[in-house]
Amino acid sequence: MNRKLLLSAVAFWLLLTAGLIFWACSTASAASSASRAMSSEEFTNMLRDALRKNPDLVLDVLREHSESVLDIAQQGSIERRRKSLSAQWKKDLTEPKNVELAKHPIRGSAKAPVTIVAYSDFACPYCQQAAGTIQKLLKDYDGKVRYVFKHFPLAEQGPARIAAEYHVAAVMQDPEKAWVLYDLLFSRREDILKDGEPAIKKAAQDAGLDMKRLATDLRSKEVRDAIDADMLEAGQLGVQGTPYFLVNNLVVRGALAPDLFAEAINMALDNLPGKK
Repeated sequence: MNRKLLLSAVAFWLLLTAGLIFWACSTASAASSASRAMSSEEFTNMLRDALRKNPDLVLDVLREHSESVLDIAQQGSIERRRKSLSAQWKKDLTEPKNVELAKHPIRGSAKAPVTIVAYSDFACPYCQQAAGTIQKLLKDYDGKVRYVFKHFPLAEQGPARIAAEYHVAAVMQDPEKAWVLYDLLFSRREDILKDGEPAIKKAAQDAGLDMKRLATDLRSKEVRDAIDADMLEAGQLGVQGTPYFLVNNLVVRGALAPDLFAEAINMALDNLPGKK
């Protein structure tokens, strides 16, 4: 928890503590025949004196209610993130991004008004998480969103690059089976990291691909050029890490929570050309 969030939580519990003290004092005062009205200055001094004599009081309260404190801090963080993203996306609307889609298979309705383009890495845990979010959003926005997957393996060699090559070769053979392979590669990410190409090859077999043709295509210049083109385009967009998404022109970095990702889709839908 950062310092600002901690201070916010402490402030909340100070107010709560103050309220309890005030209630206790009011109750005691009402029960006493010698009671009199307590001024705000007296109340402040009483609270300050109580905290001075019991400096660990706030920490004790925070420990006893740690889950509530974390909930408050998390909610505050989410709200700040939402405002920051909204401001960024409004700026993105004025900055068109040109990306090549012609040679990439589409998941979802080809006529959908919103296109989500991913720059991703099959070995990345956050990309795996984001793939699940995309799957949910495609169902939630059926007919309104289409999805295009592009490659940005962070390592020049190793499982991520090999998986990308297998996927591009699968697209050349059968786009539908390539999407099956896409799902298998993400679902078996840990096996791929552990076993490397044998696990990737097994996923390709399970996707129903022609393995002889796949072996030939994997050695082709076309596969290498396709991945290099994706990476060059990503570099021109300023992509530095994965996952990275474009929702029409709106930039989404990282494995954003589904509700926040949905806000990007809603903004894209609200700002379609010709829509008032």
